[in-house]
Amino acid sequence: MKFWWCSAIIVATIGLVSEAAVAQSWPSKPIRAFIPFAAGSATDIVPRAVFEPLGAELGQSIIVENRGGAGGTLGIGAVVRADPDGYTILANSSAHTIAPWIVPSFPFDLAKDLSSALMIGQNANILIVSPSKGWRTVQDLVASAKAKPGSINYGSAGVGTATHIAAEKFRVAAGFEAVHVAYNGGAEALADIVAGRIDFYYCPISTALPFIEDKRVLALVASTSTRAPELPDVPTSLDAGYPNSDLTIWYGVFMPSQTARAIVEKFHSVATKVLAAPAMQQRLTQLAINPMPMTPADMDKYVTAELSSNERLIRAAGIK
Repeated sequence: MKFWWCSAIIVATIGLVSEAAVAQSWPSKPIRAFIPFAAGSATDIVPRAVFEPLGAELGQSIIVENRGGAGGTLGIGAVVRADPDGYTILANSSAHTIAPWIVPSFPFDLAKDLSSALMIGQNANILIVSPSKGWRTVQDLVASAKAKPGSINYGSAGVGTATHIAAEKFRVAAGFEAVHVAYNGGAEALADIVAGRIDFYYCPISTALPFIEDKRVLALVASTSTRAPELPDVPTSLDAGYPNSDLTIWYGVFMPSQTARAIVEKFHSVATKVLAAPAMQQRLTQLAINPMPMTPADMDKYVTAELSSNERLIRAAGIK
């Protein structure tokens, strides 16, 4: 019996030493980063801003490949099926926790198939309306919607996008009916808000800011649990009195779940140093990205919890 315990301890120790040795020499070749969306999207722009200086700090380039399509499953699948050696990573946004409940027969269990490696940061979507609507507060909008059920509509950048889920989460929390108008991208939705053709839209803050500053649209609430630093006078939907209406838009990096923890931790440590650099902070501020520091273990818990909450919301709202 004593020999069995000693053998187990020796095997475990050898495993830890071996894992540490692998992490010490990692990376020894370029890293491939898959992004499951097209170039030019926020999910593409934000990680790219980090990967160039991160590659320099690691001593190896990070080669980005946009592999969109099939609800993100093509890019995700490339990482899930890759060797868990730290040389294939996934950059994704909060769409990561939406896709499993939107895409028919979604083929992965993201909580088990991928490990969190880095939370880059977060930003808000802003509920905007045309000044011509006459609403000055979000309570005005809700009162109008409740006075004439079904008379209000809202735009999104597409079914299952964060702009869609943010609006649905708010609508359900506030308790009113609204018609969803799905566009083929955010630019079309924003144009119709400015023209007054749709009633409200949860617009990404970096896109909304110039229109808010020019008073072409009014900002009624932010989607996040705390106020957006760029719009400190705009309340959150929680501030406005609608519990469970908040939605944070985040950007993060994942690795295959069997990747050695020592490699995951090394990636996180080096990337955290890069994120803290003044030049990087300035660039993220330009992109309206705010810090959201988490350890890989904490991020795993956060993602798992969000997968569950989004499943409940999407099923309750009947989103398909």
